[in-house]
Amino acid sequence: MKASRIAAAGAAAGITVLALSAPAFAHVSVQPEGEAAKGGYAVVDFKVPNERDDASTTKLEVNFPTDHPLASVMPEPVPGWKIEVTKSKLDKPLEMHGEKISEAVTKVTWTADGDGIEAGFFQKFPVSVGTLPEDTDQLVFKALQTYSNKEVVRWIEVPQKGQEEPDNPAPVLELSAASEDGHHGSSGDDASDAESAEKASAETAADSGSADGTDTTARVLGVVGIVVGAAGVAYGVLAGRRRTNA
Repeated sequence: MKASRIAAAGAAAGITVLALSAPAFAHVSVQPEGEAAKGGYAVVDFKVPNERDDASTTKLEVNFPTDHPLASVMPEPVPGWKIEVTKSKLDKPLEMHGEKISEAVTKVTWTADGDGIEAGFFQKFPVSVGTLPEDTDQLVFKALQTYSNKEVVRWIEVPQKGQEEPDNPAPVLELSAASEDGHHGSSGDDASDAESAEKASAETAADSGSADGTDTTARVLGVVGIVVGAAGVAYGVLAGRRRTNA
């Protein structure tokens, strides 16, 4: 009886934990495919779970940050969904590849052609973005999720560090530090290593050529020796025949 009570209490506690933790995972979120480094480009996925048992998600609107506008925003086609990209004029033009850009994408809307995201499922909406800002550690994307019963859930509350997560948190993309790989020339050590490698390669090639020459000479001498040996044998046979005839 005691063991049964302990097991029942443990099961109840587990169910309670799951019930309390489920809402934290059941909201619209954004995650990079790989790394989202400052000053670079990234592909990010907006993950949309369906939270309703009696309705499906038929529309998603994602608002892009205007305080850190992105010059390049390209959504990936998603089967069964129409995509609409909205651009707006910028108060301060952006510079990209030496060109000034006076407008940027401020919203991307996905609308389902059919049933959309049904109960018990989720959908990812990939978007290529860049260049990512270097003067902030995160980007906030406020999103609106529309269900087939016309209900609209507004994921627009900005999470604050040190505070509990709000009921309807906005998707937040965390940016990593800029990588220095590939942005600088080779160092002196690298150049020295490359030079040493070239010398070693040249020496190897020379040794290989010398070895090839030695092998060729040996083969020629071997063939000459065989020919001379055969000639000697033939001469000996003829000489023997002449002596026998004599």
